[in-house]
Amino acid sequence: MRRILGWTAIALVAATATAQTMRPRDVDALPSSPPALVAAYGSDPLQIGELRLPPGKGPFRVVEVIHGGCWTKGFATKQNTAALASALTRMGFATWNIEYRQIGDAGGGWPGSFRDWAAATDYLRVLAKTQPLRLDHVAAVGHSAGAHAALWIAARPRLPAASEIGSLDPLPIATAIAIDGPGELAPFVGSDADVCGKPVIAPLLGGTPAEQPERYRLASPVDSLPSPAHEYLVASAVLTTEAAEHYRTSAAAKGEAVTVLHVHDGGHFDIIAPGSAAWTGQVEPFLARALGSAP
Repeated sequence: MRRILGWTAIALVAATATAQTMRPRDVDALPSSPPALVAAYGSDPLQIGELRLPPGKGPFRVVEVIHGGCWTKGFATKQNTAALASALTRMGFATWNIEYRQIGDAGGGWPGSFRDWAAATDYLRVLAKTQPLRLDHVAAVGHSAGAHAALWIAARPRLPAASEIGSLDPLPIATAIAIDGPGELAPFVGSDADVCGKPVIAPLLGGTPAEQPERYRLASPVDSLPSPAHEYLVASAVLTTEAAEHYRTSAAAKGEAVTVLHVHDGGHFDIIAPGSAAWTGQVEPFLARALGSAP
């Protein structure tokens, strides 16, 4: 009964906030289940993650959850995706909701943010030694800038291991779900200032596409297609219909089928707010189909 009342409260909070279109702090304030474990995947205080486990003995399939925030310190933290992670845990998945260094943090940006995403992903191998986790079908779900991260994590096996953001033995990602964030960075230069209030892509990669073409190639999942993962896109406010369809067309040209959900009447943060109309009517069923039934 207590759990039912708790999730009813989430629905009420989300529904109230959505009337004005949810803001980051509204999503931060949504109730979330406490993590079973908070673990450090590196030595920096920001290199941490929250592991949530569903009821039962497991082992459980894992969904890595990655928050957005314009790749920039001060916009969002893992609290922004705590309610999303909790909702996925209620579906029967273990969730690993990660924090990472962003632009403005010491070591954030290029290549630190990418290395953090990679290290957090590979740390699941360490967690699986003591926690009831299955690593045979790991999924990555990201929102906004985290959507880019989720697609990039899935593409890691296709990157040169010797590159600045390459990995020798990346943990495979079976399913990548990008919620309202870009899979291609160069076309986002210019509109990033409209979305984030200031340029963020050039600061992230240390220059413009003309100045850092190799970094843009390595950092943009569209340039690593076809992805080793099954990819799903949620288009809403930041990932436009046109950009999502361009990514899908680019993937199809490489032999990959990408599934796209075009959200109607859903704000950028409403779509990750359990209990909101956009979440309940569109995003939650899409995620459930994409992730499949948890064993």
